[in-house]
Amino acid sequence: MKLSRIAAFSSSLLLGAVLALTGAGQAQASDNALALDYVALGDSYSSGVGAGSYDSASGSCKRSTKAYPKLWAAAHSPSSFAFTACSGARTGDVLAGQLGPLSSATDLVSITIGGNDAGFSDVMTTCVLQSESSCINRINQAKAYVDTTLPGKLDSVYSAISSKAPAARVVVLGYPRFYKLGGSCIAGLSENERAAINGAADYLNAATAKRAADHGYSFGDLTPAFSGHEICSGSAWLHSLNWLNIGESYHPTASGQSGGYLPVFNSRA
Repeated sequence: MKLSRIAAFSSSLLLGAVLALTGAGQAQASDNALALDYVALGDSYSSGVGAGSYDSASGSCKRSTKAYPKLWAAAHSPSSFAFTACSGARTGDVLAGQLGPLSSATDLVSITIGGNDAGFSDVMTTCVLQSESSCINRINQAKAYVDTTLPGKLDSVYSAISSKAPAARVVVLGYPRFYKLGGSCIAGLSENERAAINGAADYLNAATAKRAADHGYSFGDLTPAFSGHEICSGSAWLHSLNWLNIGESYHPTASGQSGGYLPVFNSRA
């Protein structure tokens, strides 16, 4: 009889412990399942220009259903998702028109910005239409801008994000190199021009990564993800020059968004 009581008491203790642990596990699982409030900011590399399947309601911002923010949101079902990235955006455009959805409740923010400020479009226009020396000179002008002016503009954007969404994890994504050197492209830009353009992308990414780190943000380098998928690679995730659709030129394809940007963002979100 005494042994039975001891056994019953031990069983009750064990059952209580199991229930307590189960309850704790359920609570922890519930906490882990809490959905995020996600806001996607930035320029055409975040809006998805080049990926097709644009939301007509986004107008000239050309937000694609195949852009990495939309793909991430579809996979993770955040409790709220605001997609304000816009084609052609510069730092001033982010400050003036994209930060509205941010709040103290925002958990996650993604952004690509800086390429248009540095003159990306004009650089490529110069390199395509003018001489090699003009191309290199224009690239050097853009790099000088990255040295002298862009850091302050990035600081303004990053500080504004922190002010409006102080608890958010912010992921700053860079830009891929455009060209595989020694690749399959024969006509078009010279190898020197392609190398200089790749170097400019590295230069911009390094400056952006530094500013992001100084604000405590995570930086996603796209160079490894796009390696083997540059223009001239034979398996490009970037549009080359397209005279029939200039706006999509030098932007990621749908594969570039899903195979390049999305995994890099996923690893830091």
